[in-house]
Amino acid sequence: MSFRVYNTLTRRLEEFVPQQPGHARLYTCGPTVYNIAHIGNFRAYVFEDLLRRWLQFKGFRVTQVMNLTDVDDKTIRDSQAAGQPLTEFTAQFKHAFFDDIRALNIEPAEHYPAATDHIPEMIHLIQVLLDKGYAYQSDDGSIYFSIDKWPSYGKLAQLNREGMRPGARITADEYDKENVADFALWKAWDEQDGDVAWESPWGRGRPGWHIECSAMSMKYLGPSFDIHTGGVDNIFPHHEDEIAQSEAATGQPFATYWLHCAHLMVDGQKMSKSRGNFYTLRDVLAQGYTGREIRYELLATHYRAPLNFTFASLVAARTALRRIDEFTARLAELAQGAAAADLPGWADTAALHFEAAMDDDLNISAALAALFAAIREGNAAMDAKTLTPEGAAAVQDLFRRWDTALGVLQKPTQVIPDDVQALLDRRQVARAEKDWAQSDALRDEITARGWTVKDTPKGQTATKA
Repeated sequence: MSFRVYNTLTRRLEEFVPQQPGHARLYTCGPTVYNIAHIGNFRAYVFEDLLRRWLQFKGFRVTQVMNLTDVDDKTIRDSQAAGQPLTEFTAQFKHAFFDDIRALNIEPAEHYPAATDHIPEMIHLIQVLLDKGYAYQSDDGSIYFSIDKWPSYGKLAQLNREGMRPGARITADEYDKENVADFALWKAWDEQDGDVAWESPWGRGRPGWHIECSAMSMKYLGPSFDIHTGGVDNIFPHHEDEIAQSEAATGQPFATYWLHCAHLMVDGQKMSKSRGNFYTLRDVLAQGYTGREIRYELLATHYRAPLNFTFASLVAARTALRRIDEFTARLAELAQGAAAADLPGWADTAALHFEAAMDDDLNISAALAALFAAIREGNAAMDAKTLTPEGAAAVQDLFRRWDTALGVLQKPTQVIPDDVQALLDRRQVARAEKDWAQSDALRDEITARGWTVKDTPKGQTATKA
């Protein structure tokens, strides 16, 4: 079965055909590391993870690049407000981002390029645009892309070129459609940038936000690649500007398919701190929900449909996962290590429906409907004692295969960090030597690191608090 995706560029469903047979090259817009990412950001990252996993399920080798924007208007502004050097300020949020994606069982991309590590590539790309006449230098030394020189500007966002204002310039990284104008590729240094600057042929300055993604995607994926993703808010100006500057520089189509996920709402409203409905992943985890439950909630609505995030829906996600866990535990008890036979007819039908749904632009609602139909039929078969151990083993394999795409069906195994394991080993020695004071002190230290220790007849156990 072919995999079809909705291409924002053409506004239609299209069969996915990679430029290189068997190899899907994917660029995803990553975080701007000026703060802790919020759950709206992770809605996009979970969608992109589902896309990555499904491509692999279909047999494609995937090369994914996710950028880290560590220099732009926001990172400079907030690092200065915090009184920290840019690299020190952004490092804490890079670490937090990777902690969060691990909590959501998001597979790591092959490359996480940081903008500040790729300034030479950006300077080179800007020089190409200058040499080809698509860019120009303003009086203050900044470099701008001339949208008047690129007739197809606006094709992704479907802008009306009649409303564009050739010659007007925008220095800000982010702006509205109403402000369509020449955009900054390189910003000449001024006092607001503080010590954030690099030398270039045009003087000291820093790159604009849009040129960063073009330069980094080209370095790791080449001048033309398969899929570019992001949230709908990235369509304009960011992705529109990426297309213009990239295609003007290379003369090749930038990306074949553009996939965008819809906004996340909270209790039916736009998320904002003023409304008190602004949540980071850590906020939700602190209320007792797990990364697995949050992943299910972010996953279970089709990526192009707005997602209304509520705590009631998280409770529903918990219930759905409990139903899955009870079924898989029942399967395991019946299978008892039996060799898998052919799938029962009801499971084979569910498998066909699941794949057909996912092949239809990642239709997750229909895919989950097929999964729960399999659970219903499977429970009925076990109640009637018509499911053999070999059949149960085959259904187990089916659920494991489905989970390579969903990343949410199996309970995550807890991996004890090396530092916590070292404390546990020391505590075990202390208990063997009946040094109870040392044992209690080590328990307190382990607890402070977020782990709960229990002493059982078989020895001590540790679980994440």
